[in-house]
Amino acid sequence: MMPHSNFTIDDFKKFIDVSRETEEKLNCYAALLTKWNKAINLVGRDTIPDLWQRHFLDSAQLVKHFPKTKADHKTVVVDFGSGAGFPALILAILGVGEVHAMESDLKKSTFLREVSRETNAGLIVHNNRIEKITPFPVDVFTARAFAPLHKILDFAQPFIEASRPEIDPKFLLLKGRKVDQELTEAEKKWTMKVSRYKSLSNPDATILNLKIL
Repeated sequence: MMPHSNFTIDDFKKFIDVSRETEEKLNCYAALLTKWNKAINLVGRDTIPDLWQRHFLDSAQLVKHFPKTKADHKTVVVDFGSGAGFPALILAILGVGEVHAMESDLKKSTFLREVSRETNAGLIVHNNRIEKITPFPVDVFTARAFAPLHKILDFAQPFIEASRPEIDPKFLLLKGRKVDQELTEAEKKWTMKVSRYKSLSNPDATILNLKIL
């Protein structure tokens, strides 16, 4: 029997302030995810009852750490290994900027495009391996349950090199219990400025806010 969570969208809204229109889009996303997950493996079935905390709040909390939007520039976000859309689709629905989801799995990419169309999220989906995508300037890199930190930085390097000098890309990464181990490994190659924040959705998780120096 699957666990049942008492955490609802009303609880979600205590942490993340959203308009009625955005709330409707999030509800649409939740309904589509629940429906599609019966046919293709998007998220663990036992996590569906805990959707609003386990997946939606976990992703949405990143907006609290986003750079302030400049009037003449739309923030460009790249999410590595978007899967079911966490955090890419959540961030796109919340309107953080131009969000690119990088997902090599065709079925998951099809799902991402369907939700984006139904919610008018404007998500740009790249159905390819990251290393085969032509690099472009990026302001913020995100990832959740994707790869160890040092691999994420390796994937990001061509995009950082493609960025304009005035862009100082940052990483907002959702990490679990191995965060210290991952930082130690990444520091063998990379020099970084790192800030850490406790997750709002999981006491064992951490948000890494870092820049390459």
